[in-house]
Amino acid sequence: MAVLKGTGAMQGVNLLAKVLDKSTTRDGKTHYVDVQVDARDPRVRGQTNLHLKSEPVQGADGKRRFNNDLPYSVRQLQEMAEAAGENHEPVLNKDGQKIGTLYGFKSDVMPAMRATGLVVKTKSAQPSDFRVDDKTLDNQFDSMRAAREARNKATAAQASAPAAEQTVEAVQPVAMDEPAVG
Repeated sequence: MAVLKGTGAMQGVNLLAKVLDKSTTRDGKTHYVDVQVDARDPRVRGQTNLHLKSEPVQGADGKRRFNNDLPYSVRQLQEMAEAAGENHEPVLNKDGQKIGTLYGFKSDVMPAMRATGLVVKTKSAQPSDFRVDDKTLDNQFDSMRAAREARNKATAAQASAPAAEQTVEAVQPVAMDEPAVG
């Protein structure tokens, strides 16, 4: 999950909202959206997970996966889309078919009250500092992968570095004259 620390770190954050067409509840009132901090936002440089929410779940096949979706109302999703304006791109599956939309916008975020992670304060949504294109999602994953590889490389280098050798000098008896009494 993305980490935003420091004064003002949760204000005016460049975000990407991946909205899949199938992510709407049956009644159509709620959308489950994967919101990520845009990798180009300097506040998240070097972070291995840019999602606002990232919760491990056990898949039906027994594999561990992550749920990155948080519920947003139709009105909240409209506010994100309006802030993005023309700054959106279709999300395609591996066969090139449209399965959703990626919106780029900027907004304040806050800790989630009923779930884990951070949520978008949609009332503060405005246009992003960055353009969304057909490579934006790939760049997100590349950024997270590069950060993970750098972290793993640093950890491996630290583990393989020889421990500071401790040299213990043998204690040599010191020859001293007997004190003279007298």
